[in-house]
Amino acid sequence: MHGSTRTATRTVALAAALLLGLTGSPATAAPAVGADIGTPTAEELRLDRAVPQEILRRSGFAPLTPAFGRALASADSYGEARRAVDRHGSALWDRAVDRAQGRGPVRGDLSRDDDRPLYWARLAMSRELRSWQPGFELGGERRARLVELLETVSRGQDSLRFPERDGDRRGAGAPLRILVTGFDPFTLDRDIRISNPSGAAALALDGTVIRTARGPARIETAVFPVRWQDFADGEVERTLGPHLDDIDLLTTISQGRVGRFDVERTNGAWRGGFPDNDNVSRTETVPVSGLTGVQPQWSSSSLPYAAIVAAPTGRFPVRDNTSVTEIPLGGTAAVDRADGPTAGSTARAGGGGNYLSNEIAYRATLLRDRFGPAGLPVGHLHTPVLEFGAGNTDPVAGVVSDPGHVRNRVDIVSQIRTVLTVAVRSSPSP
Repeated sequence: MHGSTRTATRTVALAAALLLGLTGSPATAAPAVGADIGTPTAEELRLDRAVPQEILRRSGFAPLTPAFGRALASADSYGEARRAVDRHGSALWDRAVDRAQGRGPVRGDLSRDDDRPLYWARLAMSRELRSWQPGFELGGERRARLVELLETVSRGQDSLRFPERDGDRRGAGAPLRILVTGFDPFTLDRDIRISNPSGAAALALDGTVIRTARGPARIETAVFPVRWQDFADGEVERTLGPHLDDIDLLTTISQGRVGRFDVERTNGAWRGGFPDNDNVSRTETVPVSGLTGVQPQWSSSSLPYAAIVAAPTGRFPVRDNTSVTEIPLGGTAAVDRADGPTAGSTARAGGGGNYLSNEIAYRATLLRDRFGPAGLPVGHLHTPVLEFGAGNTDPVAGVVSDPGHVRNRVDIVSQIRTVLTVAVRSSPSP
């Protein structure tokens, strides 16, 4: 990716180390295959409800799954099926990004900034893929590989490509590079209408350039699932790890608390058990393979949090969140700490809690500590909860969207862009 042979060699070596060391298996290893690979998941079963169907119809994304089904039906081999999955999954991501950024024809009356059409269309395509009966032999392992490919390409995880730059990666005039991640909607059994502003930000920012005091900065984005198993399988490491030596800033983003942004200072190595989008619960130490020595209980943000909090970035207040929950050294009960963990303590929650937002931050900062260049700013930003407008708060009787809902999402995404500008401007050049 760089003009330097040394740097390019290091990047290749890093990618190999991540795939072999952190995931515990080589890049060519087969994904885990359960007996139910052909059975719709809990996420996919929600598609049959009225709200997802309305979102797909009103966004113009409803025809994508039948087109995908026709492409699968015409595939005469596993190779043709892979090409169909790659083509249609990549096109789904591109279409969602184009829609969010105002490119292409307007299809449907749903606001273009909405992240939900991508989420529900992906699930519709994955369910189609699970139920597909080809005219050739397709075992569970190969079907699982196709599902995995669809997930990867439709989330932008394989298209994190920054422009080439000559000479040293920190050379004068070199374009800056920002990597941002978002999440799918979640807690859909509470309110199936939910949107996730971090996913909306990923779509709105992918491939865009922001102007900073240090020069132009290109943003590349990807979206992650809200599923414990995907993280245990090394999805974060596979996606982010190979880019650590290419970038100037990495910010993982998720939806957090009502009415405010939080720059999370400390991340904990603990899964708190809250059910994921497949209604699976995990209460355990964050599983990371390939570590030598004792797994660290905590990892820390290296984002310029003081500058971010001090800057006027938008409508919502931004907080430097230093709180954690720990079991102190020698203790047995969990204790809340306002100013970070104490020496030798065991993690029970980072500033961002003990769900997958905390986990992606823990994994990203652990990657930085093990493989990243010195001084690379990496950390997590929690957005305000994306609220519906007044009078539209009932998850049963409420409508899919309203002007207040759209305004809230647009304002959050706009403020994220400004926060990133401040973060890049305020980060020291390693």
